Amino acid sequence: MNARLDLIGLGRFAGIGERFARAVTVASVSFGRSLLSLLAVIIVGCGVWMLLPPSKGNATEPVKPDVAAIEPAALGDAAAAASPIAQAQASAELDRLKISSQTWRRGGLGSKALVTFTLRNDNDYAVKDLEIVCAFARRDGSHLTDRSRVLAETVTMKSRKTFARVPVGFINVNADQAKCSLVAARRA
Repeated sequence: MNARLDLIGLGRFAGIGERFARAVTVASVSFGRSLLSLLAVIIVGCGVWMLLPPSKGNATEPVKPDVAAIEPAALGDAAAAASPIAQAQASAELDRLKISSQTWRRGGLGSKALVTFTLRNDNDYAVKDLEIVCAFARRDGSHLTDRSRVLAETVTMKSRKTFARVPVGFINVNADQAKCSLVAARRA
């Protein structure tokens, strides 16, 4: 066929077509091989991921640290008497601390909870290291998850402070309601 096209001067176009066909065939074979190797890498990666232990950061219940109980008799009478007094001075009275208003919204592509709340301190001293716990529920009121957060902020005496968009943690996509409460605080 090339000979016939050479007679009229179009032989070079026939050669280009044959070279193009070979290049397409080579490209399709190499693309198929690379696609097959990519699939093999994905399968091996998923297998390794399945063998890894689950992370404890996404637990649905709050993790409580294991604290060993200390017997007051083992410490002696002076240490046992000083321990409750020291704890009472370090912790604040929670009945005079109150969350007066709160709202929440989703952040981080809808997976994180951002809580805005106002804390009133009616004590005669400043408080710091505020620990809040937020309970998230579905629209029907059934409980989903709890998230806690310690804020290293100080609220002065007889005042209020607004904490805006505090990231509490990852939440369930079905969460529709949130209720936050103050768990602990220390004297500043």
